[in-house]
Amino acid sequence: MLRWAFIFLLFALVAAFFGFGGIAAAAAGIAKVLFGLFLLMFLVMLILGLSIGKKIL
Repeated sequence: MLRWAFIFLLFALVAAFFGFGGIAAAAAGIAKVLFGLFLLMFLVMLILGLSIGKKIL
């Protein structure tokens, strides 16, 4: 998921460089959403991993 966010970010930068503002804004928005989902999933997995790790030890 982080890879897709990076790809959309690069796409937005290239589109903005060539003057396609609408496409760049849409791609940047998609990149933000994907990065937010990545962070949310990371935090959930981190909390789950820490709670399970404490039970095993």
